[in-house]
Amino acid sequence: MKWDGHTHSEFCPHGSGEDTELFIRSAIKQGMTDYSITEHAPLPPDFLARCAGAQRAIDTAGIAIHDVEPYLKKMNRLKQKYRSHLNIHVGFEIDYLSDYEDWTRAFLNEYGQYSDNSILSLHFLQGSGGYRAIDYSAEDYLQGIAAFYGSFQFAQEAYFEMMRHMVKADLGIYKPKRIGHMTLCRKFKNYFTKEDTGFSAETERLIDSFLNEVLIGEYMLDYNTSGMFKEWCGEPYPSDECMIKIVQKHIPLVFGSDAHFPKDVGGGYERFESWTVPNT
Repeated sequence: MKWDGHTHSEFCPHGSGEDTELFIRSAIKQGMTDYSITEHAPLPPDFLARCAGAQRAIDTAGIAIHDVEPYLKKMNRLKQKYRSHLNIHVGFEIDYLSDYEDWTRAFLNEYGQYSDNSILSLHFLQGSGGYRAIDYSAEDYLQGIAAFYGSFQFAQEAYFEMMRHMVKADLGIYKPKRIGHMTLCRKFKNYFTKEDTGFSAETERLIDSFLNEVLIGEYMLDYNTSGMFKEWCGEPYPSDECMIKIVQKHIPLVFGSDAHFPKDVGGGYERFESWTVPNT
């Protein structure tokens, strides 16, 4: 199986806007057998009103609620159109919001039955002025997250603590069984030149606790290569340090390019293979 398990579509407000069919054709050309379309789900209106920081990060975080049904309709039409070439799976990338578990559960109860492959991710943390996006820009992360917690290290610890809560959260029977980009908090690590951005002893403890919860809950992890191509990151999510733990614990991984542009489908797949294909 060659599977790109994390991609987006023309419905994504911060994507390229290019037709999803172009993404699919790229996957077929690369010899993919399976392909997951996991568009950012809508966010609660009340939550958006409690956000601060870069307005574009807030406005483009998820698709509009009125786009959910058109999204599902088109993606399922493409699933049928290309069924002889590719096993297409359709779902959502669901944001975990600790104060909005009821809203998320209700959304999943309504639309989960129409999805066959989704991801659960963490893109927001409490920060300066309200909830802040953790992956918009280095400057926004510094001002809104790192400054709020006191350092890059403390922000990293807050992120993994929330990741642990996310795995344990009761989001109903349609809760996704795959966790997205587990080290997204490191997207801007190389911007922080005056700090040690490695894992502190406390972060190591939190990561171990998170991975144990993943094992207990029988979740899979997204091996997301998009970080390799980000200016301030240069590494996949999870990082290699985390991958050593993941491999030792035999936690299942699914490759994900996190493609928002057709050209990014399958990007970095060889890095994933280096962890999953034994050397001969």
